[in-house]
Amino acid sequence: MQVILLERVAKLGQMGEVVKVKDGYARNFLLPQGKALRASADNIKSFEARKSQLEAQNLETKKEADGVAAKLDGETFIVIRSASDSGALYGSVTTRDAADAATAAGFTVDRKQVVLTRPIKELGLHTVEVVLHPEVTATVTLNVARSNEEAELQASGKSIQDLAAEAEAEANFEIAELFDDIGSAGQDDEMAE
Repeated sequence: MQVILLERVAKLGQMGEVVKVKDGYARNFLLPQGKALRASADNIKSFEARKSQLEAQNLETKKEADGVAAKLDGETFIVIRSASDSGALYGSVTTRDAADAATAAGFTVDRKQVVLTRPIKELGLHTVEVVLHPEVTATVTLNVARSNEEAELQASGKSIQDLAAEAEAEANFEIAELFDDIGSAGQDDEMAE
């Protein structure tokens, strides 16, 4: 199906271009979302008449998105989740969780604007993109942790695995010291006899 794009669509084209897309993509996404019109003679004339208005509207929304992106870019949001000792989450962090974390911090972000390159299924710091406008994206960091204290430790650069390894090494050292003390006490008893 031939359609006229009413706004820039990623991996498809710029505003005003006439592109050929699959019928289902046009019927189920582009047309209902108001991102395109069928490429008929009447619609092409209608688009040409509204082109300057659409370009002005697009420029205005892009400026607003640039302003929000300047504030949002580089922000870190904490997401608290339960996880195993090895750091694997019981479930995963979704686009809705990321949008809710940003909204709780005072930003207006919809889950449809959040782009996850891969599922977040472990504790740690994860980079996520937020598409504010077809031409404007911001990058934020999700700090996924079991508690706020753990999130602060992760933010300082320590991973959960590092902390677990440190705790295990400390416990092994204390056990070794205890056995050394018991062993030396046994030697003192033997010498006393």
